Amino acid sequence: MERMNLGSEKPLKIDFELPRKHSVGVQKASWFSVKGPAEPITVLLGTDATLPCQLSPKQSAAHMHIRWYRAQLTPAVLVFHNGQVQGEVQMPEYEGRTQMLGHDIDTGSVALQIQQVQASDDGLYHCQFSDGFTSQEVSIELQVVGLGSAPLVHMTGPENNGIRVLCSSSGWFPKPRVQWRDTIGDTLLSSSESQTLDRDGLFHIETSLLVTDRAIGNVICSIQNPIWDQEKSKAILLPEPFFPTTSPWKVALACILPILLVILAWTSFATWKEHQVKRREEKQLSKEQWEMRQMKEETKSAVKDRDRRKALYKEDWKMALLYPDWRKELFQLAPVMIDHEMPDQNKSDPKTEENRGEGTADPSVDNSQVDDNIITLSQEGFMLGRYYWEVDVEDTEEWTLGVYELYTEDASPTESKKFRVLEKKGDGYRALAFCSQNISLEEPLQLETRPLKIAIFLDQEDNDLSFYNMTDETHIFSFDQNTFLGSLYPYFKRNSMALSPTEQP
Repeated sequence: MERMNLGSEKPLKIDFELPRKHSVGVQKASWFSVKGPAEPITVLLGTDATLPCQLSPKQSAAHMHIRWYRAQLTPAVLVFHNGQVQGEVQMPEYEGRTQMLGHDIDTGSVALQIQQVQASDDGLYHCQFSDGFTSQEVSIELQVVGLGSAPLVHMTGPENNGIRVLCSSSGWFPKPRVQWRDTIGDTLLSSSESQTLDRDGLFHIETSLLVTDRAIGNVICSIQNPIWDQEKSKAILLPEPFFPTTSPWKVALACILPILLVILAWTSFATWKEHQVKRREEKQLSKEQWEMRQMKEETKSAVKDRDRRKALYKEDWKMALLYPDWRKELFQLAPVMIDHEMPDQNKSDPKTEENRGEGTADPSVDNSQVDDNIITLSQEGFMLGRYYWEVDVEDTEEWTLGVYELYTEDASPTESKKFRVLEKKGDGYRALAFCSQNISLEEPLQLETRPLKIAIFLDQEDNDLSFYNMTDETHIFSFDQNTFLGSLYPYFKRNSMALSPTEQP
């Protein structure tokens, strides 16, 4: 296939312009017309698109002025004149991405090729042939299709007697259709949905669903392209124990009471008499015996339900960001000690709070690096395993809490420590991961309840570090998919991080 590349010759200049005739499909003039595809040309984002047009009757177009343009004649997508492509009048966004395919130009067949199609290339194009004072053109529609990423679906925790599920995906074009459904295909009404455009003109989707039906099992988030009818979906399992519990007797009373009222209104004298007998039997029992029996039955039911939910939780606890008290049973309590006095007070007998055991300072970190750290570990780094500890951050204006990783020279020749922490400054919270002044992660956090106590869970087997707000028992943030290369130590100070070129944490 012969391709006409961009040339250096100037385009043909015309001092006057005759009225042009437009059509979609076929245009007719006194001695030639222009034909193009009647249906839109559909291409995938990032591939090449070819827009053909043909003179009718067939004749040579080598001597003609050929122009592809969009909303206006100049600047154009591509102009061919005097055997060369004229680059001076080309739209900047098409430079280096277009060329004319003219292997059959002697029969009047040419095509515009657009390479690496973008979302902005979507829409109408006009192919115009001019010969002397005669000008004819045809309109061709290009449809760009972008299939986004697979949906990311996760639970955010209990809410309003149900569980809220979030679904997000990026890279879609045009605007996709978003749908929640259950396993039998019934559509579920989403609680919220937002579709925003990124800088490349592609759609980013975020939608949420509040599930209150405990028996629903799985829910599916489906995102569909409206042009190609292509769908990407992701399902998530909602185990019944993850739903908030309601007192069984309240549910039973709410269901049975209306029925009892109807029955009592239409019962016969015999039924009423039987009811009176039962009431007399109940009065014979002492009030204390009756209350004790009720209490035992409710306690037994509650313990049985809790044990069943806890057993299911332990089977899949890594996927559930809920119930931190149950999570503690799978972790070992870390031997840490907190110095309640501020580091600059220099008192000889500071008041301390221990999670368990006596604490000693970390021998492998010099004092200049941990002056502000008021939490210590009674061993040289955490051993391989799972640990947790709790810190009372109280209602202070600033604090920084987490761990730091002490590298050996073999593990990291350029960095000595890496911090993974949560920071509070005023009313703002954020998650930070950094070495010296090199920040590798910074994410603002939105907390519904101000935490007074925070639990930290360190899982060295799965390289996971998670923080939980023990005030309302909700998950705050997790540092995951990281490989710990050095020794890990706890970190806590009662002020925020000061990341500047002259000051290190």
